[in-house]
Amino acid sequence: MSPEVFDALRRLASLCGVATSYTGQDGSAVQVSPATILFALRELGLSVPSRVSELSASLLDATMDAHIATQLRAVIAPTITGTDNAPRSVQAHCEDDQHLRVWLEPEDGSEPIECEQLPSFVEPTVAEGRTFVTSTFSVPAIAAGWHTLRADVYNRGTGDAEPDRSVSATYIVAPQQLSSTKDYVDNPATGVMAQLYSVRHAGAWGIGDYRTLQVLGDSLRQLGGADFVLVNPMHAAEATPPVEDSPYLPTTRRFTNPIYLHIEDIPEYRDNPELQKTIDDLAAPLAPMNSAAALLDRTPIMEAKLQALQLLYSAGLSEQRRSELDEFIDREGEGLEGFVTWCEKQTDGELSADFFAWVQLLCQQQEGQAQRALEEHMRIGLMADLAVGVHPKGADAFTLQDTLAHGASVGAPPDGYNQQGQDWSQPPWHPWRLAEAGYAPWRDMLRTILRTAGGIRIDHILGLFRLWWIPRGELPTEGTYVSYDHEALISALVLEAERAGGVVIGEDLGTFEPWVQEYLASRGVMGTTIVWFEGDENGPKKPETYRQLSLTSVTTHDLPPTASYLQGGHIELRDRLGVLTRPVDEEFADDAQWQSAVLGAIGHAGGFSGYECEEYFVGATSPNVADEVEDPRHGRDRRPGGADGLSGNAAATAGAADTADTAGAVPSSTGIIEGMHAFLSLTPSALRCVALVDMVGDLRAQNQPGTTQELYPNWRIPLCDHSGQAVLAEDLPRYALARDVLDAARGGRR
Repeated sequence: MSPEVFDALRRLASLCGVATSYTGQDGSAVQVSPATILFALRELGLSVPSRVSELSASLLDATMDAHIATQLRAVIAPTITGTDNAPRSVQAHCEDDQHLRVWLEPEDGSEPIECEQLPSFVEPTVAEGRTFVTSTFSVPAIAAGWHTLRADVYNRGTGDAEPDRSVSATYIVAPQQLSSTKDYVDNPATGVMAQLYSVRHAGAWGIGDYRTLQVLGDSLRQLGGADFVLVNPMHAAEATPPVEDSPYLPTTRRFTNPIYLHIEDIPEYRDNPELQKTIDDLAAPLAPMNSAAALLDRTPIMEAKLQALQLLYSAGLSEQRRSELDEFIDREGEGLEGFVTWCEKQTDGELSADFFAWVQLLCQQQEGQAQRALEEHMRIGLMADLAVGVHPKGADAFTLQDTLAHGASVGAPPDGYNQQGQDWSQPPWHPWRLAEAGYAPWRDMLRTILRTAGGIRIDHILGLFRLWWIPRGELPTEGTYVSYDHEALISALVLEAERAGGVVIGEDLGTFEPWVQEYLASRGVMGTTIVWFEGDENGPKKPETYRQLSLTSVTTHDLPPTASYLQGGHIELRDRLGVLTRPVDEEFADDAQWQSAVLGAIGHAGGFSGYECEEYFVGATSPNVADEVEDPRHGRDRRPGGADGLSGNAAATAGAADTADTAGAVPSSTGIIEGMHAFLSLTPSALRCVALVDMVGDLRAQNQPGTTQELYPNWRIPLCDHSGQAVLAEDLPRYALARDVLDAARGGRR
């Protein structure tokens, strides 16, 4: 490609928000291939050829000219953002023989407000042979809300009698900063992160449910208390079994997976005693799963729950329940209608749309009940998790097809932990069409989730700024970044969270530009900090240098539990699965140095003060991880003699606590895990979070990014202790480590 052609391609891509290069994890510049750039432009809707050889500078310049003309003919941007109770100016465009009128329609339906045209001058723009002039209008201050800006276009010769055209734009006015954030800056909160499906209670149907969430909350209260429970996304999967295992690949992000329903808490179960024996018989074969360490199998559980739900629905709804359902359907509107229609189609009409609407009502009611129970002794309660996207053949891909870019797949470029990059297979939002829709799909999803939660974690919040688009079917390395209107997306998020009184966490790990975190903090959106990843040119960060507006934890669900990580489990697993791109010995050597530095920094800061810690250095040879992922018991130290690491016995029981009573012997190595969590309390972070797996000394990773079920059983690992025994939610108070780790994170000392 000639420099002239590439320069024209670069200009067009820049205008459309498509990156032609980016900064890699190692800080070096990475050039995006012209073929990928063309793919992204075509996916956005531009008429460019698919072959690089067909490009010319004149063709690309003509395409850019046409795109500029399209934007100018739109008069005003389809979505505009503002700050509550603050005026702002907006630009509007028309041809040079026209003039404009702009006014504001408040959300509450009050009288329209005229926008004054300001005496400013903008150089006219010529596009497609037409001259366009730009006028600036002053939009008066108004309270936060979803308002509408309207513009009338008049031809000069017709006066102001009738406009030639009328257009409108969504005007999102949000607080500059989410007010709930200050509460936790002034008085930090400590919570627990849990993969809810992996936690069972004695009355569950083999998988964690909304009743389990309440039991877990009560156990945390007995352990001294927590301020929130951060759970995995609970978005809906397929309408009928088999269902997707990954909570991060749902069919919709707005509605809920009924696998989390606790059947016995459904009003129709109580109102139909004649069906209870039949339903109890459906649950009976699943009861042994609650205390099993074997991999979770969602299919039989979903089948049994659907049968139970069908029996209860077929028995008929009372007048009161019918009224509740009708009100729910009216409130959720077209979004629910589209989802339940999709569900009905998936069953070939065997299950009605009304049935699926009732099921979603049950989900919202039980989640609301769980939140109210948690709020009785927690400051935040349930913190929901929002996945990055949806299944390419799911409900949202069908109902929101006009606002998605179906030819692209969302993922991530290579980084230090996922060296081959990642492809999450999800279609991204189409940035222009989403703006044309006034961000309503995004708003409605947030409203539904925040209605029954005290906060929300946005997975890969960097995707609200830019997303890594991969041509579907290509390698993750063949992608590029496509930009989004982050001000509109974040303003909608802040506005809806403010109205719900919720807190917002952004998972901002990975490759990003530094200003992104600064912008999020300015809006009161907290970031995510992982102790293992916090470092700069001077080594591991000191606690006082950690971000204040952040949820800080030792680990995350994409890493093995701390007891395994300390032994190098994150390297051994990736090596065994073949996802490393450099020699494993180098990985172990670098990790040994880094872990030693991190633990040394924690010790220097006083994180280990008061805990009985043996001297610990990570060995540079193969760590102690089970050969078979299905084997729940880990105990073989494959480093020669356990050299330079935990002793064979300590390694086998790292993070263990006696499962019979709190008076049992606790290995001294548990002090490392406790000390790492005590370090959290030394940081200024507004939120501190403890992984439930670390509270019981679990060893198996819940998820290995960049792999499929053929390589690793992601999202199917039940909660177990160090010995491989399943842990029930009600048994958590019996674990001394659980009490000590949670107390350490809160700033307590043994």
